[in-house]
Amino acid sequence: MKHYLKTLLLLFFLLTSLCKVRSQSADSSRYFYLKAMEEKSNRLYQPAYNDFQHSLEYDSLNTDALRAAGLTAVELRKYENAIVAFEKLVAVRKKDTTAVSQLAILYFWTHRWEKAVSYATLANQLHAGQNNYYILGKSYYEMEDYGHAFSYLPVAATADPKNAEIPYLIARAYVDMNNYKPAIPYFQKAIALDSSKAQWIYECALVFATTYDDKSAIQYYEIAAAKGYKKDNDFYQNLADSYIAAGQAEKGLKILQELVIKKPADLELLNSLGFTSYKMKKYDAAIEYWDRILTYDKQNGRALYMIGMAYQKKGDTEKGKALCDKAIALDPSLKSLKQEIKMEQ
Repeated sequence: MKHYLKTLLLLFFLLTSLCKVRSQSADSSRYFYLKAMEEKSNRLYQPAYNDFQHSLEYDSLNTDALRAAGLTAVELRKYENAIVAFEKLVAVRKKDTTAVSQLAILYFWTHRWEKAVSYATLANQLHAGQNNYYILGKSYYEMEDYGHAFSYLPVAATADPKNAEIPYLIARAYVDMNNYKPAIPYFQKAIALDSSKAQWIYECALVFATTYDDKSAIQYYEIAAAKGYKKDNDFYQNLADSYIAAGQAEKGLKILQELVIKKPADLELLNSLGFTSYKMKKYDAAIEYWDRILTYDKQNGRALYMIGMAYQKKGDTEKGKALCDKAIALDPSLKSLKQEIKMEQ
């Protein structure tokens, strides 16, 4: 009996001690939490964050401290720390709207698209946060899931009609799927909302060129350049190609001639110069460009064949036919090239 009473007394003292420890821990946790909140209200974010951590050392399940620590870490741009705090909070309270919406944003900012989709979906279900449809649409776009992106981006555009990136993402999704014409109105809408994006304007020009609207392509190339797009060799070659396709061959040829000085061994450029000169009936110039190709690639049957065609156009039929026959011996597939050239002319 005495042993039994001893045991009960021991348990009582242990439980009393435990309660006291817990009470003291809770008090300490609350003390640091309130201290941190005061610091945070005074925009002393780093001391506040440190004291929120002290609060959590005494009570790791203090949901108020976890939430506040996460928000303060965001203010400090310590995004990984914020994620840790909010993930701990969600583990305790799965439907905490602050934690869920913040995690959607943080994973979006740090380009962890699948996580962003998961939390933005949950945030929608909880009616929490803002821009969830935009987060979902862009995240799915980045994951190359254009079907789901198309489900969310139009809704995001309705919610935030001034966000120029939304129509741009829709345009890019169409381009990524090699469907160019539907992309154009979305590029134009994006550019109308934010005309400072030279890259977007240039991409729109490329799409116009791809859809054989080279007059519009030229217009957008020029706007892109005026907005500061870098006029590198690719820019000038694309612009030249559109000038030529739009019936302004002299302008296009002039650009190509300037480019070939910078890129004298570019076989594609030399071939483009050859064909452009040929179509403009500048046969001697065409022969010179294709001859230059042969100095780099003596087995280039196509260049040799076109030299033969140019000689025939000049009236030297016998020499031209002999060169064409020699080219066909190098590459029998060139038998069909004459028909292709007729169709292009």
